[in-house]
Amino acid sequence: MEDAEPVPPDTDAGVNDRIARRVRELRTARGYSLDVLAARSGVSRSMISLIERAAASPTAVVLDKLATGLGVPLAGLFGGGREDAPVERLVRRARQPIWRDPESGYMRRNISPPGWPSPLHLVEVDFPPGARVAYEIGPRENVVHQQVWMLKGRIDLTLGDQLHELREGDCLAMRLDQPLIYSNPTRQSARYIVALCTEPAHPPGA
Repeated sequence: MEDAEPVPPDTDAGVNDRIARRVRELRTARGYSLDVLAARSGVSRSMISLIERAAASPTAVVLDKLATGLGVPLAGLFGGGREDAPVERLVRRARQPIWRDPESGYMRRNISPPGWPSPLHLVEVDFPPGARVAYEIGPRENVVHQQVWMLKGRIDLTLGDQLHELREGDCLAMRLDQPLIYSNPTRQSARYIVALCTEPAHPPGA
């Protein structure tokens, strides 16, 4: 009989606490009031307040808007550890935080060690059959490069007005500066790895 994979210590509530702490830290570090972040992100002041108190379960779309308003990739909202926690270069699979989107049901596992000072983030995603997530991506303060590597199943990924049908083994590279839609048109779940890398946007005339 095979041993079951250890369950990560982070429950949905635990990850919501992590997100709440991270959003507060980023907003405070940038000197943004709730009203300023609301204006920058398009997320209401009341919703941001609920998220920062871990009193709401935000969707992936809402979190992506917040991440854009804060100038970080979506993965950056999941990686913050306690301020007094030591930075580690290794995180075992059993300790990698898992979060499930309450709207689509897709599940993301943050692979990269939390808090490690690197512009690179790795995320593993399980995408349910029939699920669809649409990100309203626009210009960002930082340039975000992303690659999607399919491990199992199929995902239809629409970047701007271009559709890409991704199947096992395919890898798609993109820059996150256009609307982005993930959808699974099949009856089987899909699994893929997302690699994100951020770099400062070049100032005008640079």
